[in-house]
Amino acid sequence: MSTPPLNRLLTEAEDYPFVRLERRVKELSPADREPIRFSAGDPREETPAFIRDTVRDAIPVVSTYPTVTGDPALRVAFTGWYQRRFGVTLDPERHVLPANGSKEAVFLLGLAVLSREPDARRTVVIPTPAYPVYEHGTRFAGGEVHRVPLDRANGWRFDPASVPDEVWARTALLWLNDPHNPTGSVLDVAAYQRITRLARRFGFWIAGDHAYDELWFDPAHRPGSLLEHGLENAIAFHTLSKRSAMTGYRSGFMAGDERLIAALRRFRPSVGVATPEFVQKGAIAAWSDDAHTVTLRERYAAKRARFLDYFARRGWRVEASVATFYLWMRVPDGDDVGFVERLIRAGVVATPGSYLGAGGEGFVRWALVPTLAECDEALRRLDAVADTVTR
Repeated sequence: MSTPPLNRLLTEAEDYPFVRLERRVKELSPADREPIRFSAGDPREETPAFIRDTVRDAIPVVSTYPTVTGDPALRVAFTGWYQRRFGVTLDPERHVLPANGSKEAVFLLGLAVLSREPDARRTVVIPTPAYPVYEHGTRFAGGEVHRVPLDRANGWRFDPASVPDEVWARTALLWLNDPHNPTGSVLDVAAYQRITRLARRFGFWIAGDHAYDELWFDPAHRPGSLLEHGLENAIAFHTLSKRSAMTGYRSGFMAGDERLIAALRRFRPSVGVATPEFVQKGAIAAWSDDAHTVTLRERYAAKRARFLDYFARRGWRVEASVATFYLWMRVPDGDDVGFVERLIRAGVVATPGSYLGAGGEGFVRWALVPTLAECDEALRRLDAVADTVTR
C-alpha cells in the first residue's frame, strides 16, 4: 500500500518546543503535586470583569460569519489606542486589520510576502533566540532563514550592523520582537532609525511583534512601536493576550504600510475571518480602556520583585529582562536542559533557552504567569532543592 504524501516539514522537523517540554513534564513531575508552570506565556490572571461582561452580553441568538475586516468600531478602537499609546495616527480603513490573536497572523505573513518565483527574495532575517513561529512560518512559506544570534555584549538587542549588506540585498522580511521574547530586552530609538533606513534602502519589510508592549516596569524602558518611525515598509502586530489577560479570546490586530494591509485584506478571505463578533465587542472594550493594564502590570511587578530577590540571594544571574513578564536567567553550570529537568522534579517548570533557538544555550526563561500565591509556592519548592539545582 502506498503512503499518501505529507509536507516534509511535518515529518522531518522537531516537535514544537513546548510540546517537547510538556512531554518531559509528564515524565519527570512528582506524583504528589501539580507542577507550577513558568514555561508558556499564558497568564493566569483573571480577564477584567468589564471585558467578560461585555462579551457575555454580546453573545447573539443567531450566529453569523464575521467579516475579514471586522467591526468598524473595532478598527476605530485599534487606532484610538495607537494614538494614545504611541502618538501615531492611523486610518481605520487603510492601516489596520484584525487578527485571531497575533500567532496566526505571524505565521501567515510569510505566505503574503514570500514568492516562489526564481528571482524572488526569499530570505527572512530572524534575531535569535526567538519566538519559534517566525521560523516555522518562514519555512512553510518556502523562505530561507538567516539567523542573527543575540548576546549579552549588546544587551540581547538586535544590531542591524551585524547583518552584511549582501544579506539585506536578498532579504524579504526582518522580524523584530520588541520587547523581546525570551530575554525581555527593549530596542532604543537609534536602533529603530537604523533599521528603518536599511529597510527603505534595500526594499524589505519589517515586522514588529509587539505582544508585550504594555509590560514594562521603568519609564526608561517603556517600549515603543516600529510605526513611530513611519509606516513605509513596516507592519506591527499587537494582541490582547498579554495586555488584557485574554489569551483564549484570540484577539489582536495588524497595523502598518497600507500596501501590505491591502494585500493582507485580499489574502485573508482564503485563510479565515476576524474573531467572532461577541469577542470583537470585548476587544473594543479592552482597547478602549487603559486603566486595567496598569493593574495587571502592578501584579507582574510584584511577582518580578519576588523572583529577582530570590535569584539574587541564590546567585542566579538575570540578564536583560527590563520588560515583558519574562526573566532571562543564566544557568549556574551552563546546562539549561538539565537545570530545567531538576526543576521539574521539584514541581516547577521553566523553559530551557536552547529550546528557543541559537544563542539561548545556558539560559532559562521564566514566564511569571502563575498567580502570586502560586509564585510563592514555587519559591518554596525551589528553596527545598536550590543547593542541588545550583551545583
